[in-house]
Amino acid sequence: MIYKNLIFVLFSVCFFNSCGPMKKKADLILTNGIIYTVDSLNTVAEAMAVKDGKIIAMGNNEDIAGRFSAAEVIDAKGMAVYPGFIDAHCHFMGFALGLQYIDLGGLKSFDDVLMHLRQAERPGQGKWLVGRGWDQNLWINKNFPDNSRLNQLFPDVPVMLIRVDGHVVLANDEALKRAGISENHHFGDGQVEVKNGRLTGILSETAADLIRGVVPQPQDEDLVFLMKQAEQQCFSVGLTTVSDAGLEFSQIRILDSLQRSGEITMHVYAMLTPTEKNIQEYVMHGPFKTDKLKISSIKLYADGSLGSRTARLKKPYTDNTSINGIIVTSPDSVKALCRLAMEHGYQVNTHCIGDSAVKLILSIYGNFLKGRNDLRWRIEHAQVVDVADLHLFGDYSIIPSIQGTHATSDMYWAENRLGPDRIKGAYAYNGLMKQNGWIANGTDFPIENISPLLTFYASVVRKDLKGFPEGGFQMNNALTRRDALRSMTIWAAKADFLEHEKGSLQVGKDADFVILDQDIMQIPDQDIPKTRVLNTIIRGKNVLIR
Repeated sequence: MIYKNLIFVLFSVCFFNSCGPMKKKADLILTNGIIYTVDSLNTVAEAMAVKDGKIIAMGNNEDIAGRFSAAEVIDAKGMAVYPGFIDAHCHFMGFALGLQYIDLGGLKSFDDVLMHLRQAERPGQGKWLVGRGWDQNLWINKNFPDNSRLNQLFPDVPVMLIRVDGHVVLANDEALKRAGISENHHFGDGQVEVKNGRLTGILSETAADLIRGVVPQPQDEDLVFLMKQAEQQCFSVGLTTVSDAGLEFSQIRILDSLQRSGEITMHVYAMLTPTEKNIQEYVMHGPFKTDKLKISSIKLYADGSLGSRTARLKKPYTDNTSINGIIVTSPDSVKALCRLAMEHGYQVNTHCIGDSAVKLILSIYGNFLKGRNDLRWRIEHAQVVDVADLHLFGDYSIIPSIQGTHATSDMYWAENRLGPDRIKGAYAYNGLMKQNGWIANGTDFPIENISPLLTFYASVVRKDLKGFPEGGFQMNNALTRRDALRSMTIWAAKADFLEHEKGSLQVGKDADFVILDQDIMQIPDQDIPKTRVLNTIIRGKNVLIR
């Protein structure tokens, strides 16, 4: 409440509200700020005026005060002001739904996971026990667990535990039974783990999707409550637009309805899961746009994740030479969907983690794109890229959509997976940015923390929150502060074809901005994660509830 009273003050002062004949009426004036406009000249301003949700003037204090009056004034008191942060790749709806689950993130052993499950409130008769966030890479025993102990503790309760990356789940026998999954069920190679003739409960990719689809989802008021909680958490870290990477038709309809009714304020760029319903209702009719929602892309999956060893590599994993990952979507299916997207004006955004998956999709894209273009087809994550393939991003104007914190989350074990040579092409943000001169950045939340300030820190400093490693992780691929800021504002907007509406603070654009208690462009590296969001403004309205 202190910050709200300090920063977001409503007052009338003659300085702003005198009725001189030359003054124009605005709805809002911000003054005394260090405003990073993120325009092409990297201009820094002091004040701005807003009317009808749009910026109508930028300048210094005297200029804005002399030309405009407004009943609502924000005195930034010398604080830093930035364009509203945009997450170029996340799972907003998944984050909302995950708020009902048991948080297993950061736990140091499977015993800790089981303890959290035992301490959780037991579900009612016939209901599921679901947790998310476990990561065996943080444990002393880094092998996947099996479900034997879950079966002992919860013989009659269906239990599903989602790995941190969302690509793998551990299910007990009761959950497998309810999903109709047995040893005889046919899935793609590597998607079901079987030992001694029985399922261990470890399922990945489409097998994991099948069991997730059986878990009952919240409806009506419960779902609205979760979505409101999710957007307030986003507002608390300065997010004003999110790019949701893969939504079903029913999820989009709910989101659209709540946005239109005013119950949800968050602006969303929705990537479509390529279901038949989404194709018929959206893709076949071309891009779709409302005041808060834009749909003009299809989200595909090429492979899995590095942490679960399902990312597709050109050569076997260094720490398990018997496997090199899996391909989730067949090349023929990818080609068919690319052709459909091209015919109907849609962008294609494909999840690619391993160097083999990246090369495959770059090659398929290239056959459609032919050369330089402005279609902005994207590689989501671009996590491990063969250095020899980097040029293909530039050759075909393919946009790398990266997540800065993946580097600092994975750096402890990534070289074990990849070896000393391949690691050089992993998390190569600076090298990727140079291919087209820009890059989109996000978090992939709920896999990572939702905070764009941690994205900024990881992209620039390449250290964890304890300052490890001392010299930073592969600093040749760190981003500069200016480029990191652009990657989560104007370049993230450009990746969503929204750069003419948002992403920078310029006349005619949406008045989406955040006020921070520190200037992240100037403070020491170690202070960046300590920075707090004081206000989050969307179209001139304060949306942050404290």
